[in-house]
Amino acid sequence: MISSTPLIDWLLESLELDASLFHVGRYCGGWHSSTEGLARASFHMVVQGQCWLHVEGQTTGVQLNAGDALFLLQDLKYRLSSAQDPSLVAQLPRQTMQALDSQAEDGVGLVCGFFHFQPGLSALIIEALPAWILLRADDPSSHAARTLFQLILEECQRTPGPSAALLERLSHLLFLYVLRQQVGDNPNLGGLVALARQPLFSSLLEQLIEHPERPWTLESMAACTGLSRSAFFKRFSEQAGQSPGHVLLALRMRHACRLLQTGHTVEQVCGAVGYQSIAAFTRAFTKAIGVQPGAYRKQHERR
Repeated sequence: MISSTPLIDWLLESLELDASLFHVGRYCGGWHSSTEGLARASFHMVVQGQCWLHVEGQTTGVQLNAGDALFLLQDLKYRLSSAQDPSLVAQLPRQTMQALDSQAEDGVGLVCGFFHFQPGLSALIIEALPAWILLRADDPSSHAARTLFQLILEECQRTPGPSAALLERLSHLLFLYVLRQQVGDNPNLGGLVALARQPLFSSLLEQLIEHPERPWTLESMAACTGLSRSAFFKRFSEQAGQSPGHVLLALRMRHACRLLQTGHTVEQVCGAVGYQSIAAFTRAFTKAIGVQPGAYRKQHERR
């Protein structure tokens, strides 16, 4: 495993997401199911039995067994099914889920839900990850994740029924553990993780995070790395998959969100993230986050 760094830990801790359930139950007989086309990330945890994952472009299915967890970080063309043969999947019906039954000896029990990643920095972190991640029940390096999955399983077996709120929180935590393992085990990840691993760019990222109020330009960022303006832009963009300006904006908006969440005024936040006018900051924040900064602050005051 690649050792983590404070900067990579900071990036992972900055990931903002919500988990919501849409299915807890079991399928029996011949069936298939999919969230394809909903433009949302999803997760599927097998708490009983087994099923098959079929992803478009792959000639063979992937068997999922009790204790496995599947995280789909993009809107993939895929199906979960009782059929191993990909050619048979589309012929099977979509069924209504039945209630979980801990005594059942057939079918498959699933906990399924959606992830919603906040725009900006969280979206940049997720874009660098694989389209789907599979956590295996027998993975020896996933002890903490296995403990969380056991809690999910025990909650599913609860009488009179599981708590949706608790399952959502446990699913959220499980994904964060899996994400940390993925980042630690995968040296080929791009994006901000790749930048954070390179001394040439990690120092710059730390300065952008610590001083978002500075009047950063392409020239001043390049100077921090010792590269020419053109060489810096090329190498940074190749590694991150985004321009320096786009990354700077995401870091500034993340800081702005944290300040607004803790009760700072829009005027205070505007200067703290390097904007000279409230109008310019409001336009940038609204475009990046999807809501005006004043409305965002009020939302978190109510929470």
